[in-house]
Amino acid sequence: MANIIHAAQTADSDVGSLKISLTSSLGQIPITGASVTISITGTPDSVVETLTTDESGQTATVELPAPALEYSLEPSDVRPYSEYDISVTAPGYEPVVVSGSEILPEVLSLQPIAMIPEQRPGQEEDIFIPDHTLYGEYPPKIPEAEIKPMDETGEIVLSRVVIPEYIVVHDGVPSDSSAANYYVRYTDYIKNVASSEIYATWPESTIYANILAIMSFTLNRVYTEWYRNQGYNFTITSSTAYDQKWIYGRNVYENISYLVDTIFANFLSRPGVRQPILTSYCDGKRVTCRGLSQWGSKYLGDEGYTAIDIIHYYYGNDMYINTAPAISGVPSSWPGYDLTVGSSGQKVSQLQEQLNRIHRNYPAIPYVTVDGIYGNRTADAVRTFQGVFDLPRTGIVDYPTWYEISRIYVGVSRIAEPS
Repeated sequence: MANIIHAAQTADSDVGSLKISLTSSLGQIPITGASVTISITGTPDSVVETLTTDESGQTATVELPAPALEYSLEPSDVRPYSEYDISVTAPGYEPVVVSGSEILPEVLSLQPIAMIPEQRPGQEEDIFIPDHTLYGEYPPKIPEAEIKPMDETGEIVLSRVVIPEYIVVHDGVPSDSSAANYYVRYTDYIKNVASSEIYATWPESTIYANILAIMSFTLNRVYTEWYRNQGYNFTITSSTAYDQKWIYGRNVYENISYLVDTIFANFLSRPGVRQPILTSYCDGKRVTCRGLSQWGSKYLGDEGYTAIDIIHYYYGNDMYINTAPAISGVPSSWPGYDLTVGSSGQKVSQLQEQLNRIHRNYPAIPYVTVDGIYGNRTADAVRTFQGVFDLPRTGIVDYPTWYEISRIYVGVSRIAEPS
């Protein structure tokens, strides 16, 4: 197998790309001037790139060899992605080594790394990214009912579906008390799971349908407080036997990231059922189930099926896309229309204030006058923000841009101000 994989990564290869972003583990503080070395996993002396982070804590985007595209479009014994190790050093922080960052052909991989402030010399954080679920061996999901029983006394855990700001991920099976719990931003969790469960090279409608299933599954765990009602102190696990695969420190893909930002408030519903549906899914090749087949959904996407067509194919025609009425952890909701040059009013003033606070951490984003008028300077600041945070550089504040600005603003505002 190893020789086959090596051939796919070299002689029979395509190209993917990678961008690395460094922040402090204490908050949304970019780490500038860090030294970043990229090498082929398993051969640490094979350095392919040496980079330095800019004022936004990011490297330039680099192109790297990856296996031919065809390997990720059909089940194969050949690993369809190449693996790279990323070593990072920065003054005042513990060194970090990420082993096995996965590069797929023709898509941009985003590798976030949160560095721990140095406390004891010689400490190093080692992050290992295991095989993708469609390539490696993982236990199949234990079947569950898609609608969970609720308290019949009339007490509902939640009166409505709310998109949480954070969820707590237990990195192991529920009964493993030694496994770590991680506080993960909800959208980051969904991006991580989608990047771990499907390939970013698949049709957009397929990716959309799979993200909907992942989000609905997650929100069912949130809404029913499934694990907390059993006495656990977490929201969901990283075990494929109980939940869905989440991998600490893994890379995500730009197209998956943007799609999650666009639809993160959605979930799947059935008529007359208040809770998000616990949507089962499996790869459809090694493991079969009563829900969505990941490989099957890929083939339907190839045939031109839309996301809702795919959902109906696997879950029935009464399944529909719902939208949560509330989003936690944001200063205010999207105005319901795009903000662009010529827009004005309180929402524009709020946007300008948030961009100026973000500018203090990310000085590449221009400072703007808070006047409630969306002029060219504001559009330039938005365009720069979008470039830093991997959104299309339109200069227009659409739904995903509004909420990403909100999330980053909340992140930088939570950092203790200097005295």
